[in-house]
Amino acid sequence: MSINKTRGFLYTLAKLLGDVNAVQKGTVGKRVMRRQAGKLTGRGLGKLFR
Repeated sequence: MSINKTRGFLYTLAKLLGDVNAVQKGTVGKRVMRRQAGKLTGRGLGKLFR
């Protein structure tokens, strides 16, 4: 297994664990909004620096 595959697996696992944690705490809506805001910011910066 390469380092990139291992890293990708760990990031996916961390995202899933964060989702589980948000469900347990009852903050799913806040997490969803923050993830959407992060995606929009990343896309905007990607277009800006392309």
